[in-house]
This record gives sequence, structure tokens and C-alpha cells, in this order.
Amino acid sequence: MTLQKEKKDNTDRILMIIKMKRHAPLAIIAHDLGITKEGARQHLIKLADAGLVAIQHKREGVGRPTAYYTLTDAGLARFPDTHAQVTVGLLQSVKRLLGDNALDLLISDREKQHYTRYAAALENKQHIEERLQVLASLRSEEGYMAEWSQDGQTYYFTENHCPICAAAIECQGFCRAELSNFQQLLGPDYEVSRIQHILQDGTRCVYQLKKNNK
Repeated sequence: MTLQKEKKDNTDRILMIIKMKRHAPLAIIAHDLGITKEGARQHLIKLADAGLVAIQHKREGVGRPTAYYTLTDAGLARFPDTHAQVTVGLLQSVKRLLGDNALDLLISDREKQHYTRYAAALENKQHIEERLQVLASLRSEEGYMAEWSQDGQTYYFTENHCPICAAAIECQGFCRAELSNFQQLLGPDYEVSRIQHILQDGTRCVYQLKKNNK
């Protein structure tokens, strides 16, 4: 591996780590890279100089505040929307030429296709954790960088990237369809709600799954 390629690989890996974690301290980044803190710090200094990462200080108990690294807008732009301009242009054309109803039908058809694919993969997965893992894998394959976590009896399904973000901004029917699919796929034992939205805070979508006591 050439030195230049190694540097690029480390840059991509650091940006990916921060993107997945939303913000990360030096120790975590060094650990995930498998290098020393000093080595990671040197990479981060260069990324900060390039305008790709920023530092936020948070006080956690006594002692000095902990430095957390986050992605800037330029850093987030390294995870581009898939064919954004073409997609938005097509949506605008459908709406202009055929009307809102045609756009709703297009989104509905896409929703059904995705539901059919996901449902087939989840067919023999009965436990909620198995279903979340399969769904996270499927969504990650599509570019959503998905993962899940648990806090007591509550589960969280997180998408750290949206490869159709520009399309979703143009038509939020895509977001409504996604939530509808998740509710059907992961229910009826759990109530699914979106508690963070990438269109609002620009970082990720988080879905909360709470046990349905009805």
C-alpha cells in the first residue's frame, strides 16, 4: 500500500467512524483505527485543517472537558446523496406533468417493493432483535448505514445516512412510507415512532420501538 493510499484510507475510516457515532472522542477513534492516540490526533488535525471535522468540548463530571470530534457540513458532504440532482429533477417532472396523485402512486409502489423484499427476509425471524439485525443489514446494503440498540425494553433503530436525502427533501412522502413500512415489519408488538429526523437535524434518523401494552 502506498503512503498516499494509506492516508486516504485512514481519512475515509475516520470520517466513517464519526459519521456512524455522530460524535466521537479521540480514544474511540484511535481504538477503532487500531492506532495510537497520537497517531489519530495527527490525522484529526489534518482533517480539521481541511474543514472536514470540528471539535466540541463536553464536561463529563469533574476534570477537564472531553473533546469530541464531529463532521462539518463539508465532512457530511463526503457521504453524498445518490444521484441527487437526477432524482429531484424526475420527481419535479412527475409532479409538474402528471400531478400530485401520480407522485403519490410512485412512492406507494416503491414502498410496496421495499416491503415485499424486507418481509421475505424477515419471514422466519420471530424475535424482535433478529428482525432488527436483518433490517439493519438490508438498509445498510442500500446505503443507510443502519444499526440498532437496546435500552431496557425499548429498542432504537438508527440510520446514520440517507442516500435519498435530496429526494426526501423534495417529497417527504418517502419518509412517511419508510415509517409505515417499519411499523408493519416490526409490529404489532411494538409501536414505532421517529424521534430524530435527518431532514431536521442533518445527522441521522432514529426510530424508537416501545412495547405495545394494548
